[in-house]
Amino acid sequence: MTFDDYQKKALTTVITQTDKFKNTLHWVLGISGESGEVAEKVKKIIRDKQGVINEDDKEELAKEIGDVLWYLAVFANDLGYSFDEIAEKNLNKLQSRKNRGVLRGEGDNR
Repeated sequence: MTFDDYQKKALTTVITQTDKFKNTLHWVLGISGESGEVAEKVKKIIRDKQGVINEDDKEELAKEIGDVLWYLAVFANDLGYSFDEIAEKNLNKLQSRKNRGVLRGEGDNR
């Protein structure tokens, strides 16, 4: 499955409101919330399991990562980008940074 295939299938499960701003806010808050759930699960694994991730933990983390992926796919669409375009832009940015020796450092536009 390509990123675009995933995005198209994800979009079949979207429920939208008539207010575009509320839709955009919903997607962004969804990304933040689901990412927080990933972080929370990892925090508890560190706290309660000395950082050892078992098979059940992997499955639960995969579910949460999938939720993050869904919100990202929907938000990319909301911005007018295919998921393949987003992935390609990101890889091009990172390759450029690597080629220029600035993978480390600060700032979005380095």
